[in-house]
Amino acid sequence: MKLLLKNETVFCVSLVLALLSMLAVHPDKGYLAYPDYRTLALLFCLMIIVAGFQSLGVFAKLGQALLRRAGSRRELSAVLVLLCFFSSMVITNDVTLLTFVPFTMLVFGMVGWKEQVVRLVVLETIAANLGSMATPIGNPQNLYLYSMSGITAGEFAFAVLPYAGLSLVLLLAAVLAGADERLPEGAGEQQLPEAKKRDGGENAGEHGGVLEESGGEGGGREERLLRRSLPFLLLLLLCLLVVFRVLPYPPVLCCVAAAVLLLDRKLYRSVDYFLLLTFLCFFVFIGNIKRIPEVSSLLVAVVDGRELLTGILASQVISNVPAAILLAGFTRNFTALLTGVNLGGLGTLIASLASLISFKLYTREYPAGKGRFLKVFTAWNLAFLLALVLEAALLYAWRG
Repeated sequence: MKLLLKNETVFCVSLVLALLSMLAVHPDKGYLAYPDYRTLALLFCLMIIVAGFQSLGVFAKLGQALLRRAGSRRELSAVLVLLCFFSSMVITNDVTLLTFVPFTMLVFGMVGWKEQVVRLVVLETIAANLGSMATPIGNPQNLYLYSMSGITAGEFAFAVLPYAGLSLVLLLAAVLAGADERLPEGAGEQQLPEAKKRDGGENAGEHGGVLEESGGEGGGREERLLRRSLPFLLLLLLCLLVVFRVLPYPPVLCCVAAAVLLLDRKLYRSVDYFLLLTFLCFFVFIGNIKRIPEVSSLLVAVVDGRELLTGILASQVISNVPAAILLAGFTRNFTALLTGVNLGGLGTLIASLASLISFKLYTREYPAGKGRFLKVFTAWNLAFLLALVLEAALLYAWRG
């Protein structure tokens, strides 16, 4: 029980809230209308597809190819930050950090730059959190809000791309402002570690044999990797068609489930089922709260017209995914809320659960560095949050 509370704190909180709300609104047929089944289906499909790409070593191979071109600390830092920023748009922020943070610590430790690694890990974390906001599938809160709100692709872009653009500029400026030093020969040839499962359990490399089997040299190996990746690319395309409301989700869900069963049934172990259960518990809690007129009216009064601010503030306390699910039930201004919960991923360590991944990975390698990490993390996060909030204030004033 202690281990569950430690590793899945947000789920435990959501479960308690759901159970408490059930005391006020007893279970009935109305509960069946609470969940957004489309979001749950998409989350499941995207998690298992990304796990499929990971099992083939696709991200490791891509990252390794780019990193071989780095010749200095500044170039290496820029490549890693850009990898985190852009890859998070497709493979989500937490998977991105699980993939690239271990490599960062490996290389920096090998060349004697241990003192500088904390700054880069923090910038990678910020890059993953801010890059992921640029697409509907970059993080769970985007997927949920885009799926349930009915906002258009243009409205989505309008709500996030100006901030993603400034974030990219600020990240590059932060990297370029850092000290430079030549990278020792061969450092970029280090193997990229396979990402571990989110719960810190077994290595995702349990599927690593696929990479071994795809052996061979040069183009032959790459052709085999591409051929093995093709089914997952097709499944990803189907999911994107659901995201953009071209296809209904039930047949795509069945297709993904059946395909993975045939391709590699072990991938079912890689799904973060606690995240799905967390969503489900919050759906129950919010559904019940909306059926209590006094509480519902109070929350609408608090959130309405203040979506950006409440999204940022709520994220600092309960993290941005639960904040998005909670606040979405009491507003119709989903674009402002979308901006708020994405910017709200900056700030405290728990504002985005992906940040906890970086913290755990870093402190596992450097147990004595917890205090330093928190100091550097908080300073950089507050600086980025301040800059993006100022941008939001200017844009809101300009739009009238």
